[in-house]
Amino acid sequence: MAKNKHQSYYDQQKAEILAFLSVNTTQPYTLQDLFQHYDVRNKQEKQLFGMVIEDLQQEGKIYEVEKGKYTVDAEANAVVGRLDHVNQRFGFIRHEEGKPDIWVSADDLNGAIDGDLVKVATFGEFYRKGDNPEGKVIEILERGRSEIVGKVQVFGNYALVKPDHKSLHEDIFIPKDKINGATKNDLVIVKIHSYPTNTQQAVGEIIEILGKAGENNAEMHAILAEFGLPIRFPKEIEEEAEGISEAIEEAEIKKRRDFRDILTFTIDPHDAKDFDDALSFKELENGNYEIGVHIADVTHYVKPNTRLEEEALNRATSVYLVDRTIPMLPEKLSNNLCSLRPNEDKLTFSAVFEMSHDGRVVGEWFGRTVIHSDKRFTYEEAQEILEIEDEQVWTDEITSKYGKPLHTLNHIAKILKKERFKKGAINFETNEVKFRLDEKGKPLGVVLKIRKDSHKLIEEFMLLANKKVAEFVFNLGKKKGKEKEGEEQESGNTMVYRTHEPPNPEKLQNFANFAARLGFTIKTDSEKGLSTTMNKMMEEVEGTGVQNVLEQLAVRTMSKARYTTEPLGHFGLAFEHYSHFTSPIRRYPDMMAHRLLQNYLDKKKAPSLEEYEKKSKHSSDREKLAAEAERASIKYKQVEYMSMQDHQTIFDGVVTGVTDFGIFVEITSTSCEGMVRLADLNDDFYELDKENFRIVGKRTGRIITFGEAVKVRVKATDLERRSMDLELVGVAGKAFKSSSGMTSKSRRGSSNGRGGRGASSRSDGGRGGSSRSDGGRSGSKRSSTSSSDKSSSNKDKGKRRRR
Repeated sequence: MAKNKHQSYYDQQKAEILAFLSVNTTQPYTLQDLFQHYDVRNKQEKQLFGMVIEDLQQEGKIYEVEKGKYTVDAEANAVVGRLDHVNQRFGFIRHEEGKPDIWVSADDLNGAIDGDLVKVATFGEFYRKGDNPEGKVIEILERGRSEIVGKVQVFGNYALVKPDHKSLHEDIFIPKDKINGATKNDLVIVKIHSYPTNTQQAVGEIIEILGKAGENNAEMHAILAEFGLPIRFPKEIEEEAEGISEAIEEAEIKKRRDFRDILTFTIDPHDAKDFDDALSFKELENGNYEIGVHIADVTHYVKPNTRLEEEALNRATSVYLVDRTIPMLPEKLSNNLCSLRPNEDKLTFSAVFEMSHDGRVVGEWFGRTVIHSDKRFTYEEAQEILEIEDEQVWTDEITSKYGKPLHTLNHIAKILKKERFKKGAINFETNEVKFRLDEKGKPLGVVLKIRKDSHKLIEEFMLLANKKVAEFVFNLGKKKGKEKEGEEQESGNTMVYRTHEPPNPEKLQNFANFAARLGFTIKTDSEKGLSTTMNKMMEEVEGTGVQNVLEQLAVRTMSKARYTTEPLGHFGLAFEHYSHFTSPIRRYPDMMAHRLLQNYLDKKKAPSLEEYEKKSKHSSDREKLAAEAERASIKYKQVEYMSMQDHQTIFDGVVTGVTDFGIFVEITSTSCEGMVRLADLNDDFYELDKENFRIVGKRTGRIITFGEAVKVRVKATDLERRSMDLELVGVAGKAFKSSSGMTSKSRRGSSNGRGGRGASSRSDGGRGGSSRSDGGRSGSKRSSTSSSDKSSSNKDKGKRRRR
């Protein structure tokens, strides 16, 4: 026991000395300097300090610049990462996956602002009592943003812009001659001319006025600008797109496989404007089916080394806000030339499969094609036919023509899905929420979107195409030469894969422990055990109050899906090889996949791996920004919608999170989340029981726990901060006394200094929105987004998922 105590004390002293040398880098220090600084006088402590110095030298964390003088090796001890400035008091440096974030006091940020790439001197894991090591920014390597969105307040000789982003905490000073016509409460974009220091705030110039705060158009434009996403296409890009001919030359058709005489149709959301995939269906004489997955041939029109190509790469993805789509390609392409509209000849890139009735792929073909879609189905229209089981009533023109194809495709799709889960796929299927908006973007209601067979049918065939394209390219380039007996080399073909790696074991175990407290068993010892138990849990929570929350937590436990040239497989889908091939209208990686596939079909050499890896990383980064913008728009509309409700109305809700300053509650009927602050509960003094995900009344022993059914009223909404405060009315059927009159000082934990950093991941501050809202497809609240990447295949508004 004594040894452990000594070891702990030694490590703490070691961390203290390293911290001192890390912060004080302007001169070297002798042992005598350290003795004086720490008031060390006795022989034993001096010996201990000598041992510490020797250890730090051996570890390469400090070095002796001249005899007896030591300084920190800043490079050896430094960490490079992005600053997430979670609140005014401190920030975190997010760096290597799986490593704890580094806590940095606001006083030690050295002029860095949220999003900056910085170098940090770390003080050691024992220096700070908490979950994270502490550090200090020693160099700003790259600024994360040069333009900031915010609301302006104009004074006599200057203006101040309050940033919208939740992680930017200081106003920006605008000189009088740089206000450029902005007036009070305008939402503006500011170009930063000088960044903040420890003694001076940032200075900038207003370069664009978006409109008045609170106006829907201005708010949506502000969200786009906040995340560095484009609002409109440059004029020269639109002109280049308009100059592309709509005519399909006969010579071009002759180069392609002709599917115009084969039954072909699309299935999309009712409000979709671009149709980037179609299915063809043909019965073969041998009893099998020829099923074609036809994708808009975007790369036929968007050529390398053009401005259109450059713009598509820069955007990398379409962005889906609550009320609008910001396309990757101009409308001439996305809604016209490349949209597989009915009754028009269209150029496509296709994956064609011969399949048996039991779902086996017995043949495949890939190449450029021409199609003629016979019918444009909405999901609802296709679903109506799928729900008519009796072939005897397929008598009208539509059902007699499409009844058997749709039912056959649905039958095969269910087999494909069953096979995926049998091989270890994880089910992250969730219902989605979409807002009904008026012509000005005002939310009128919330609609729950339920995924039915028509959605899943399309999804399975898109997954099949994505999987088979990746396998084809990988296997085509595989070198059969063996380095060792029974061992094959990796594929020599460059390809852009959509990968999803297994979850971090520590995060997975934390989730398993959490689920266990709710009565669910999650096995973490094997991938098969994990998928089986995870899917079982998902089935059991369906329709319960904790469904949405557990689904979100499960998704966050998983690694983030990303684009890379490495064939690492897709954990969530249980595919060894997987790409994105089916949505080139809205995703640049699909365009890359099309070009690479055609390159190999033409028997050309593999292009530069480095070039495609760089583009893959860029696409992953842009996808993340788009998802954050989508979530921010959803959060804004949620708060706006709830602000319009009668504040006396009592809503059913479920506890979705507990912290030392409040509990988070999701309102069941609207899927909108807000916070009940502990400071507003005056029936008792509540403390957080972190291990058991609950708060406990110190006097009464009353417990409020994660997943518990509650009743709440809307206390206050803040559109500017995209946040909502709730008043707790009842817990599990019992009335509850609360008051908004208590201050945060009356409750320990409501203002908790460093210990309150839990607020960073849960608070709704800023227009950036709460990290609790998981964006989905065009206004949906729930989706697997880029975590499990469950629905890469699905298309435009209403069901745009990212597997």
